[in-house]
Amino acid sequence: MELVFDGHNDVLLRLWRGEQGGGDAVREFSQGANHGHIDKLRAAEGGLAGGLCAIYIPSMSDFALTEPDAQGHYVTPLDAPLHRAQSLDIALDMASIALRLARAGAWRLCTSTADIRAAMEDGVFAAVMHMEGCEALDKDLSTLDIFYAAGLRSLGPVWSRNNIFGHGVPFAYPMSPDTGPGLTEAGFELVKACNRLGILVDLAHITEKGFWDVAKTSDQPLIASHSNAHALTPVARNLTDKQLDAIRESRGLVGLNYAVTMLRADGLDKAQTPISDMIRHIDYLVERVGIDCVALGSDFDGATIPEGITDASGNQNLVTALQDAGYRDDDLRKICRENWLRVLSSAWHE
Repeated sequence: MELVFDGHNDVLLRLWRGEQGGGDAVREFSQGANHGHIDKLRAAEGGLAGGLCAIYIPSMSDFALTEPDAQGHYVTPLDAPLHRAQSLDIALDMASIALRLARAGAWRLCTSTADIRAAMEDGVFAAVMHMEGCEALDKDLSTLDIFYAAGLRSLGPVWSRNNIFGHGVPFAYPMSPDTGPGLTEAGFELVKACNRLGILVDLAHITEKGFWDVAKTSDQPLIASHSNAHALTPVARNLTDKQLDAIRESRGLVGLNYAVTMLRADGLDKAQTPISDMIRHIDYLVERVGIDCVALGSDFDGATIPEGITDASGNQNLVTALQDAGYRDDDLRKICRENWLRVLSSAWHE
């Protein structure tokens, strides 16, 4: 079994929603669930050894993709900006879940690549606290220090909505990622603070202009934790060849997003999407950026996943498909975990 360190999941969001309904996050993760994508049991079955676990503040209204028109095209309006106080409350709740899971031994909260490797060797899920969209942070970044002390080691300045730090891309097909402004002045300061502290800056969800703003400001490799090739699936969330070239030049990383809307040539939200579409994107990314800059960023618990994967227990189906496509053992180690560990080590000043 090829162990996988995954660049993005929303299990904390799912567990938080469960607790809002009276559930117990530690019990659900530890003992398994009959819904969602990740828990301790299914992760072990599929070789999902760890990953970046997102603190993500959900929309205040029901968010759904706009229905496609007769040509299969759609543009989902950007979600409305969120209020900071409520966002901070939710972010603290999710951080609490992450810490409680660690105290219970359900996973290990990791802040170094040595921690991640040790957890993998011990057979414990290696969780890294990530923040997807920084609505919970204040402009002067005092709360960033608090989250860092709690274990935060990765963040994306924006989700697909705007905030005080920058602008996000909509969920739209077909559309360029060049959809609006980039970082704000506060956003530039956030990137600089992440560089000082050793927090990875994630470029998933940001506009193309924001991508270039980070590229000219950050001293880290350029990372898009869960994004695919725009040339194959022209949704606004995917990366252009020019962006991919910059990632290659910085020795950064692209994590393959399992979301079907970002894999299918037609951009539709259908689970009946073959694993061959995943291989198609990986092949393209490897050709464009090189084997050392491609990894996995599933978006488990945050998107519709191909039916051939279904959940974390099906991760090895992708590994098998990669083997069948001619990827060697050394290639698989890089794609499944080593490329992530390399860029995390760089961002974390190890």
